[in-house]
Amino acid sequence: MDASLLQRLALAARQAVGQAGEIIKANWRRPKTVQYKGPRDLLTETDLAVEQALTVSLAALLPGAAFLGEETSGQTGDQTGDPSGDRPGDQSRLLLGLDRPTWIVDPVDGTTNFAHGLPLVATSVGLWAEGRIQLGIVNLPILDEMFWAVRGQGAFLGQERLSVSTAPNLSRGLVATGFPYRIPEFLPEILRQMEAVLQTAQGLRRMGAASVDLAYVACGRLDGFYEFDLKPWDTAAGWLLVEEAGGRVSRFDALKPYALGAPTILATNGLIHEEMAAILA
Repeated sequence: MDASLLQRLALAARQAVGQAGEIIKANWRRPKTVQYKGPRDLLTETDLAVEQALTVSLAALLPGAAFLGEETSGQTGDQTGDPSGDRPGDQSRLLLGLDRPTWIVDPVDGTTNFAHGLPLVATSVGLWAEGRIQLGIVNLPILDEMFWAVRGQGAFLGQERLSVSTAPNLSRGLVATGFPYRIPEFLPEILRQMEAVLQTAQGLRRMGAASVDLAYVACGRLDGFYEFDLKPWDTAAGWLLVEEAGGRVSRFDALKPYALGAPTILATNGLIHEEMAAILA
Protein backbone atom coordinates (compact mmCIF):
# COMPACT_ATOMS: atom_id res chain seq x y z
CA MET A 1 0.00 0.00 0.00
CA ASP A 2 1.36 3.43 -0.88
CA ALA A 3 1.89 6.08 1.78
CA SER A 4 -0.85 8.43 0.61
CA LEU A 5 -3.50 5.68 0.67
CA LEU A 6 -2.41 4.64 4.15
CA GLN A 7 -2.63 8.23 5.36
CA ARG A 8 -6.18 8.55 4.05
CA LEU A 9 -7.19 5.21 5.52
CA ALA A 10 -5.64 6.08 8.87
CA LEU A 11 -7.57 9.34 9.12
CA ALA A 12 -10.87 7.73 8.15
CA ALA A 13 -10.28 4.72 10.42
CA ARG A 14 -9.49 6.96 13.39
CA GLN A 15 -12.78 8.72 12.84
CA ALA A 16 -14.62 5.39 12.67
CA VAL A 17 -12.92 4.10 15.82
CA GLY A 18 -13.66 7.37 17.61
CA GLN A 19 -17.34 7.08 16.74
CA ALA A 20 -17.38 3.48 17.99
CA GLY A 21 -15.80 4.72 21.20
CA GLU A 22 -18.91 6.81 21.82
CA ILE A 23 -20.82 3.55 22.28
CA ILE A 24 -18.44 2.57 25.07
CA LYS A 25 -18.81 6.00 26.68
CA ALA A 26 -22.60 5.87 26.45
CA ASN A 27 -22.71 2.49 28.16
CA TRP A 28 -19.97 3.19 30.69
CA ARG A 29 -22.20 3.94 33.68
CA ARG A 30 -25.17 1.86 32.63
CA PRO A 31 -25.90 -1.59 34.11
CA LYS A 32 -24.05 -4.28 32.15
CA THR A 33 -25.47 -7.58 30.98
CA VAL A 34 -22.53 -9.97 31.23
CA GLN A 35 -22.23 -13.32 29.49
CA TYR A 36 -19.38 -15.81 29.82
CA LYS A 37 -17.51 -17.24 26.83
CA GLY A 38 -15.35 -19.16 29.30
CA PRO A 39 -14.86 -19.25 33.09
CA ARG A 40 -12.97 -15.92 33.01
CA ASP A 41 -13.76 -14.62 29.51
CA LEU A 42 -16.54 -12.03 29.64
CA LEU A 43 -18.80 -10.64 26.95
CA THR A 44 -21.14 -7.65 27.20
CA GLU A 45 -23.67 -6.13 24.85
CA THR A 46 -21.20 -3.28 24.34
CA ASP A 47 -18.60 -5.65 22.82
CA LEU A 48 -21.16 -6.77 20.27
CA ALA A 49 -22.44 -3.26 19.52
CA VAL A 50 -18.96 -1.83 18.97
CA GLU A 51 -17.90 -4.72 16.74
CA GLN A 52 -21.07 -4.42 14.68
CA ALA A 53 -20.54 -0.67 14.23
CA LEU A 54 -16.95 -1.20 13.11
CA THR A 55 -17.94 -4.00 10.75
CA VAL A 56 -20.05 -1.49 8.87
CA SER A 57 -17.83 1.59 9.08
CA LEU A 58 -14.53 -0.12 8.24
CA ALA A 59 -16.07 -2.04 5.33
CA ALA A 60 -16.96 1.28 3.73
CA LEU A 61 -13.34 2.47 3.91
CA LEU A 62 -11.77 -0.39 1.99
CA PRO A 63 -14.22 -2.31 -0.21
CA GLY A 64 -13.39 -6.00 -0.49
CA ALA A 65 -11.39 -6.13 2.73
CA ALA A 66 -12.03 -8.98 5.16
CA PHE A 67 -12.92 -8.53 8.84
CA LEU A 68 -11.50 -10.56 11.73
CA GLY A 69 -13.17 -9.55 14.99
CA GLU A 70 -12.96 -11.12 18.41
CA GLU A 71 -16.69 -11.59 18.82
CA THR A 72 -17.39 -12.92 15.31
CA SER A 73 -14.37 -15.19 14.90
CA GLY A 74 -15.97 -18.17 16.59
CA GLN A 75 -13.03 -18.49 18.99
CA THR A 76 -13.31 -18.57 22.78
CA GLY A 77 -10.85 -17.60 25.44
CA ASP A 78 -10.18 -21.23 26.23
CA GLN A 79 -7.88 -21.75 23.24
CA THR A 80 -4.35 -21.75 24.54
CA GLY A 81 -0.79 -21.66 23.34
CA ASP A 82 2.48 -22.76 24.85
CA PRO A 83 4.35 -20.36 27.17
CA SER A 84 7.64 -21.83 25.97
CA GLY A 85 6.95 -20.28 22.59
CA ASP A 86 7.55 -23.53 20.72
CA ARG A 87 4.02 -24.68 20.00
CA PRO A 88 1.42 -22.43 18.36
CA GLY A 89 -2.04 -22.27 19.87
CA ASP A 90 -5.26 -23.04 18.06
CA GLN A 91 -5.53 -19.33 17.26
CA SER A 92 -2.97 -19.78 14.48
CA ARG A 93 -5.63 -21.21 12.20
CA LEU A 94 -7.42 -17.87 12.33
CA LEU A 95 -4.64 -16.42 10.21
CA LEU A 96 -5.18 -18.78 7.32
CA GLY A 97 -6.77 -16.87 4.48
CA LEU A 98 -5.39 -13.43 5.35
CA ASP A 99 -4.33 -13.13 1.73
CA ARG A 100 -6.28 -9.92 1.21
CA PRO A 101 -6.55 -6.73 3.27
CA THR A 102 -8.11 -7.59 6.62
CA TRP A 103 -9.31 -5.41 9.49
CA ILE A 104 -8.35 -7.13 12.77
CA VAL A 105 -10.53 -5.81 15.58
CA ASP A 106 -10.92 -6.16 19.33
CA PRO A 107 -14.01 -4.04 20.03
CA VAL A 108 -13.55 -3.85 23.80
CA ASP A 109 -10.13 -4.97 24.96
CA GLY A 110 -10.44 -5.17 28.72
CA THR A 111 -14.04 -6.32 28.93
CA THR A 112 -13.53 -7.38 32.55
CA ASN A 113 -12.26 -3.87 33.32
CA PHE A 114 -15.30 -2.44 31.55
CA ALA A 115 -17.71 -4.65 33.48
CA HIS A 116 -16.14 -3.58 36.77
CA GLY A 117 -15.88 0.12 35.98
CA LEU A 118 -12.10 0.28 35.51
CA PRO A 119 -11.19 2.78 32.76
CA LEU A 120 -8.39 0.74 31.14
CA VAL A 121 -10.64 -0.20 28.22
CA ALA A 122 -9.63 0.04 24.57
CA THR A 123 -10.74 -0.62 21.05
CA SER A 124 -7.93 -2.08 18.95
CA VAL A 125 -7.99 -1.96 15.15
CA GLY A 126 -5.20 -3.14 12.86
CA LEU A 127 -5.13 -3.33 9.09
CA TRP A 128 -3.31 -6.37 7.70
CA ALA A 129 -2.26 -6.08 4.05
CA GLU A 130 0.58 -7.37 1.91
CA GLY A 131 1.74 -9.74 4.63
CA ARG A 132 2.04 -7.30 7.53
CA ILE A 133 0.21 -4.77 9.68
CA GLN A 134 0.00 -1.46 7.81
CA LEU A 135 -1.84 0.72 10.32
CA GLY A 136 -2.93 0.35 13.91
CA ILE A 137 -5.23 2.24 16.27
CA VAL A 138 -5.70 1.76 20.01
CA ASN A 139 -8.42 4.02 21.39
CA LEU A 140 -9.08 4.42 25.13
CA PRO A 141 -12.42 6.27 25.05
CA ILE A 142 -12.91 6.61 28.81
CA LEU A 143 -9.44 8.16 29.18
CA ASP A 144 -9.84 10.12 25.93
CA GLU A 145 -6.59 8.87 24.39
CA MET A 146 -6.18 7.57 20.86
CA PHE A 147 -2.88 5.97 19.86
CA TRP A 148 -2.24 5.28 16.19
CA ALA A 149 0.54 4.33 13.82
CA VAL A 150 1.10 4.01 10.09
CA ARG A 151 3.86 1.77 8.80
CA GLY A 152 6.93 3.80 8.00
CA GLN A 153 5.35 7.02 9.25
CA GLY A 154 5.66 6.82 13.03
CA ALA A 155 3.39 6.33 16.02
CA PHE A 156 1.28 9.03 17.65
CA LEU A 157 -0.95 9.91 20.59
CA GLY A 158 -3.33 12.36 18.99
CA GLN A 159 -0.91 14.57 17.07
CA GLU A 160 2.07 13.99 19.37
CA ARG A 161 4.75 11.70 17.94
CA LEU A 162 5.70 8.85 20.25
CA SER A 163 9.00 7.28 21.19
CA VAL A 164 9.78 4.46 23.55
CA SER A 165 11.52 4.99 26.88
CA THR A 166 15.26 5.20 27.43
CA ALA A 167 15.46 2.88 30.45
CA PRO A 168 18.91 1.31 30.00
CA ASN A 169 18.33 -1.92 31.89
CA LEU A 170 15.61 -3.94 33.55
CA SER A 171 16.40 -2.68 37.04
CA ARG A 172 15.25 0.74 35.83
CA GLY A 173 12.31 -0.70 33.92
CA LEU A 174 8.60 -0.81 34.67
CA VAL A 175 7.14 -3.95 33.10
CA ALA A 176 3.59 -5.17 32.47
CA THR A 177 2.18 -8.62 31.89
CA GLY A 178 -1.13 -10.41 31.46
CA PHE A 179 -2.48 -13.86 32.19
CA PRO A 180 -4.09 -16.51 29.97
CA TYR A 181 -7.68 -17.51 30.68
CA ARG A 182 -6.65 -21.02 31.73
CA ILE A 183 -4.53 -19.83 34.64
CA PRO A 184 -4.49 -23.12 36.61
CA GLU A 185 -2.94 -24.99 33.69
CA PHE A 186 -0.01 -22.61 33.42
CA LEU A 187 0.25 -21.33 36.99
CA PRO A 188 3.76 -22.69 37.69
CA GLU A 189 5.16 -21.00 34.57
CA ILE A 190 3.29 -17.75 35.29
CA LEU A 191 4.66 -17.63 38.83
CA ARG A 192 8.20 -18.52 37.70
CA GLN A 193 8.23 -15.66 35.22
CA MET A 194 6.70 -13.23 37.69
CA GLU A 195 9.25 -14.15 40.33
CA ALA A 196 12.11 -13.54 37.91
CA VAL A 197 10.72 -10.18 36.76
CA LEU A 198 9.83 -9.00 40.28
CA GLN A 199 13.36 -9.69 41.49
CA THR A 200 14.92 -7.77 38.61
CA ALA A 201 12.63 -5.01 37.38
CA GLN A 202 11.70 -1.75 39.06
CA GLY A 203 8.07 -2.87 39.12
CA LEU A 204 5.46 -5.15 37.56
CA ARG A 205 1.93 -4.14 36.50
CA ARG A 206 -1.12 -5.82 35.02
CA MET A 207 -3.47 -3.57 33.01
CA GLY A 208 -5.90 -6.27 31.87
CA ALA A 209 -5.80 -5.18 28.22
CA ALA A 210 -2.86 -6.13 26.01
CA SER A 211 -3.48 -3.36 23.49
CA VAL A 212 -3.16 -0.84 26.32
CA ASP A 213 0.09 -2.46 27.50
CA LEU A 214 1.54 -2.20 24.00
CA ALA A 215 0.40 1.40 23.56
CA TYR A 216 2.00 2.26 26.90
CA VAL A 217 5.30 0.69 25.81
CA ALA A 218 5.11 2.78 22.63
CA CYS A 219 4.67 6.04 24.54
CA GLY A 220 7.25 5.24 27.22
CA ARG A 221 4.94 4.76 30.19
CA LEU A 222 6.08 1.15 30.30
CA ASP A 223 9.53 -0.15 29.40
CA GLY A 224 8.44 -3.68 28.58
CA PHE A 225 5.50 -6.05 28.28
CA TYR A 226 5.25 -9.83 28.02
CA GLU A 227 2.37 -12.30 27.76
CA PHE A 228 1.43 -15.59 26.13
CA ASP A 229 -1.70 -17.00 24.49
CA LEU A 230 -2.82 -13.73 22.95
CA LYS A 231 -5.01 -13.59 19.86
CA PRO A 232 -4.34 -11.58 16.68
CA TRP A 233 -6.82 -8.86 17.68
CA ASP A 234 -5.01 -8.37 21.00
CA THR A 235 -1.70 -7.46 19.38
CA ALA A 236 -2.24 -6.35 15.77
CA ALA A 237 -2.41 -2.61 16.42
CA GLY A 238 -0.11 -2.43 19.43
CA TRP A 239 2.65 -4.39 17.70
CA LEU A 240 2.90 -1.70 15.03
CA LEU A 241 2.70 1.09 17.64
CA VAL A 242 5.74 -0.25 19.47
CA GLU A 243 7.86 -0.76 16.37
CA GLU A 244 6.96 2.62 14.87
CA ALA A 245 7.86 4.27 18.21
CA GLY A 246 11.34 2.72 18.01
CA GLY A 247 10.79 -0.35 20.19
CA ARG A 248 11.31 -4.03 19.57
CA VAL A 249 8.81 -6.91 19.43
CA SER A 250 9.64 -10.62 19.37
CA ARG A 251 8.60 -13.86 20.99
CA PHE A 252 9.99 -14.68 24.44
CA ASP A 253 12.94 -16.09 22.52
CA ALA A 254 14.41 -12.85 21.21
CA LEU A 255 15.79 -14.66 18.17
CA LYS A 256 12.29 -15.55 17.00
CA PRO A 257 10.44 -12.67 15.32
CA TYR A 258 6.90 -12.01 16.42
CA ALA A 259 4.06 -12.90 14.06
CA LEU A 260 0.31 -12.71 14.45
CA GLY A 261 -0.81 -15.88 16.18
CA ALA A 262 2.58 -16.53 17.79
CA PRO A 263 2.15 -18.09 21.23
CA THR A 264 4.25 -15.49 23.06
CA ILE A 265 5.01 -11.79 22.76
CA LEU A 266 7.75 -9.64 24.26
CA ALA A 267 7.66 -5.90 23.53
CA THR A 268 10.22 -3.48 24.95
CA ASN A 269 12.04 -0.22 24.38
CA GLY A 270 14.75 -2.34 22.75
CA LEU A 271 17.36 -1.54 25.38
CA ILE A 272 16.09 -4.10 27.88
CA HIS A 273 14.93 -6.66 25.32
CA GLU A 274 17.72 -9.22 25.57
CA GLU A 275 17.74 -9.02 29.37
CA MET A 276 14.01 -9.62 29.57
CA ALA A 277 14.16 -12.47 27.07
CA ALA A 278 16.88 -14.14 29.13
CA ILE A 279 14.82 -14.20 32.32
CA LEU A 280 11.66 -15.32 30.53
CA ALA A 281 13.43 -18.25 28.87
